Amino acid sequence: MKVYKLTEPIGTKVPIIVSSPHSGTSFPTDLQDLYDKDLIKYPDDTDWFVDQLYDFVSELGITMISANYSRWVIDLNRDPKSQPLYNDDRIITELCPTKNFLGEPLYNKGYKLTQEDIEQRLENYYWPYYRKIQQVIDELKGEFGYVIFWDAHSIREYVPTIRKEKFPQLILGDNDGKAAEKVFSQTTIDQLQRKGYEIEYNYPFKGGHLTRYFGQPENNQHALQLEMTKVNYMDDSETVYHKSRAGKMREALFNVFESLIETGKSFK
Repeated sequence: MKVYKLTEPIGTKVPIIVSSPHSGTSFPTDLQDLYDKDLIKYPDDTDWFVDQLYDFVSELGITMISANYSRWVIDLNRDPKSQPLYNDDRIITELCPTKNFLGEPLYNKGYKLTQEDIEQRLENYYWPYYRKIQQVIDELKGEFGYVIFWDAHSIREYVPTIRKEKFPQLILGDNDGKAAEKVFSQTTIDQLQRKGYEIEYNYPFKGGHLTRYFGQPENNQHALQLEMTKVNYMDDSETVYHKSRAGKMREALFNVFESLIETGKSFK
């Protein structure tokens, strides 16, 4: 199995790439037996159906990349040297997780992940995702002069190991303005608020490693991360795709991307 799935634009190409790094649920064949077999049947920390939620973007001319493998193999949105993204009291999830968000061990008793294992996973599963994104970014910048990288995520409404309170509906992150020009962030916020969504900006998430890595506004690369609670497009149990809620969310996202495309034209 390939590390990622790349969906090319159907419509006229535009300078946006959407990434879904946590929607993968597969495990490499040679690693499957290392994990708790019951946990990997339903890898709960998955951003379930995010790739499905965004699958309309190709019609707008947007390129999309989504991970095939579970974040429990290696987390594509963490620093490759395991440097923490935040310095507050929240739980710091690992580059290669050994526990899930609830603190349950992922691996069979007696197995210990080594640095050599981590290096192999970086080479086999992590950097190929980054290299493909960089290739697409370079191509789009070459054609349009700039690019917007959009990192798509979702999270349970309540994760007590990360935050004592419920998460807001939507959280837009641009690493405190370091990853994108303000005009793109503000356009996104305005459009989502018009649709009636509650949205926070850079709190409690500023954007993960992908946003910080590819967000280089000084090089005409603008990166935004949108985190959303799963009940925006799933049922109240946060296990089943909810067609009505998802439809509303897709409409809002459609308007956001249309506005970003127009904003980009004037931005140039």
